[in-house]
Amino acid sequence: MNYPFKTEPFAHQIDALKASWNKEEFALFMEMGTGKSKVLIDNMAILYDKGKVESALIIAPKGVYRNWSDLEIPAHMPDHIRSKTYIWDASKSKKQLAHLEDALRVTDDLKIMVMNVEAFSTKRGYEYAQKFLYMNPKTFMAIDESTVVKNHRAKRTKAIVKLRPLAKYRRIATGSPVTKSPMDLYAQCYFLDPNLLGSTSFLKFQNRYAITRRRSVGSHSFEEIIGYQNLEELTENLDKFSFRVLKEDCLDLPDKIYEKRLVPLTPEQNKVYKDMKDYAIAILDDDTEVSTMAVITQLMRLQQITCGFVKTDEDGVREFKNNRIDELCGILNETSGKVIIWATWRYDIKRLTDTLRKKYGERAVAAYYGDTSVEDRQDAVKRFQDPNSELQYFIGNPQTAGYGITLTEASTVVYYSNNYNLETRLQSEDRAHRIGQKNNVTYIDLVSPGTVDERIVKALMDKKNLADEIMGEQWREWLK
Repeated sequence: MNYPFKTEPFAHQIDALKASWNKEEFALFMEMGTGKSKVLIDNMAILYDKGKVESALIIAPKGVYRNWSDLEIPAHMPDHIRSKTYIWDASKSKKQLAHLEDALRVTDDLKIMVMNVEAFSTKRGYEYAQKFLYMNPKTFMAIDESTVVKNHRAKRTKAIVKLRPLAKYRRIATGSPVTKSPMDLYAQCYFLDPNLLGSTSFLKFQNRYAITRRRSVGSHSFEEIIGYQNLEELTENLDKFSFRVLKEDCLDLPDKIYEKRLVPLTPEQNKVYKDMKDYAIAILDDDTEVSTMAVITQLMRLQQITCGFVKTDEDGVREFKNNRIDELCGILNETSGKVIIWATWRYDIKRLTDTLRKKYGERAVAAYYGDTSVEDRQDAVKRFQDPNSELQYFIGNPQTAGYGITLTEASTVVYYSNNYNLETRLQSEDRAHRIGQKNNVTYIDLVSPGTVDERIVKALMDKKNLADEIMGEQWREWLK
């Protein structure tokens, strides 16, 4: 492709551009680490050069959207293009208000507005994006990690879909468009064009591709999905407006290696776990009181107990003697080089950070989760990626740190705990397994036998198998 790119694209990226660049709506189903952000930036640059767009609106998850302004656009926007990037911030400081107002002025430069998807749950965020699109009728609008809008009932999804007619070009980009069920695809594709999948209502889409039955729980009844149908047809429809890239097909990356470390419960944990499990079963057996939130709460508490603590009804925390931190320290003592440690719970992250800093030194450990400031997050990634820095252990929440950052200095990744979210699992795995990784990456899951830990792993595996059926791919079983 004869174009003055800032960074030379790989062959698969050129193929993605050839397939998509002039289409008004297109889906880039590119696995993490294959460079979907670069393809989007090159696409908007080509369209700008040809006079087809004058601005861009990039929507991304909260933990990712600043990477667009700080890393991706500076790295890939061609040098000959005069562009200015604006970042949405919910603060109402005079400086921020002036910054947002400047983005609405008419200029000859390519204006790029980057907004976090959560902003569209607010009236102010929605109205600003609407005004930006009205002022810039030739806009390239893209949703990065588009599964953030997979819930067609969510307020932010409804707001973004409502804005879609105001954008000249629309893109969605994700490596895993299906993380729970084929129903994930409806809202993502509706944003591109309501007619792409042949169903302009979710109910029609569900009736076409899902098998349901009526279920009653207490006084409530609902349609329960018990299976799927016509999946080959769905795949064929997707192929008409999407481009799929798998890492194994285009990158010479090292292998992923999966291991499990069994962590038995202590007698105290075992007793509390059994009591909590019996209570959860009692809730499930009582149809008059059961609710989804009640069941989820009990599952969360069971998992917390396997990690050595539990939150009480009074918002306190009860700790138990446990073997999990000792097992983690044993792994770290066996391992050379830098290590990523993923943990689900804020309480665990704080406890792990304190424990490892006492054992290995203050500068050897960094935490990246909801309470971490933007400055400290950037510093943690920068130091971790510096092979000469003292930082050895990166402790993160995959919901916060599992998106959009590169941690290829690590070739060992420990899951101190998991959750049921397949997307965050896949995203967090590929912080280390992406372009720049030279070694095999070993993933170690800490699992307490006979507990909810094992059920979580099974749930993740089942969702992956379903996703592959939709995307027409095969996948080896993991964490057997």
